[in-house]
Amino acid sequence: MERKLIFTEDGSHSFFVPELDEQYHSIHGAIQESEHVFIQSGLNWCEKEKIVVFEVGFGTGLNALLTLLFASQKNKEITYISVEKYPLIQSEYQILNYTTKITPDKADEFQNLHQCPWNIPVVINDNFILHKISNDLRNINFLSLPLFDVIFFDAFAPNKQPDLWNHEVFSNIYIHSCDNAILVTYCAKGIIRRDLQNVGFKVERIPGPPGKKEMLRAIK
Repeated sequence: MERKLIFTEDGSHSFFVPELDEQYHSIHGAIQESEHVFIQSGLNWCEKEKIVVFEVGFGTGLNALLTLLFASQKNKEITYISVEKYPLIQSEYQILNYTTKITPDKADEFQNLHQCPWNIPVVINDNFILHKISNDLRNINFLSLPLFDVIFFDAFAPNKQPDLWNHEVFSNIYIHSCDNAILVTYCAKGIIRRDLQNVGFKVERIPGPPGKKEMLRAIK
């Protein structure tokens, strides 16, 4: 998959994928989108001290980095499980400017998020365990994983990856989530809201990040 490095409006990087005519993050600001959608609207709503996060789309590792910082700041123990079919290569993730923008002292840890082995849990620090899964979301053995407390649904848009935004996928995630689990996604399409509701989630539209009017938050 060809990827071209781009700058978003908050000065942070993203990648553009010509094959899909799609970028990894909002052009209005990669960091501010991830912080708003996944951290403040999702992870910050979980009151547990030990949290299992499940992410659809490891991508640039930005959501993982922000979660790692959250875990340290809030003194939470987070196990972060992320599935990715097309991981970045070294020459791509090494040039991303997220730590320069957010926390230069975490540059080595950010590189470690990408460099650590796939398909096994890896201790990144005292607050953060990363388990990257190299696979298609539809082929994951959910029973091999702990139950989810927070879900970051960050796949490419439904019109770009329709096979990942469907009843079966949402049902598998719902079944493998704890009571009161929180699912957040930047997408606010009516069909996605209805599919989440049909598998059992209670869904609300909430204010989106800059450049986007709404997003979805779903509670089990």
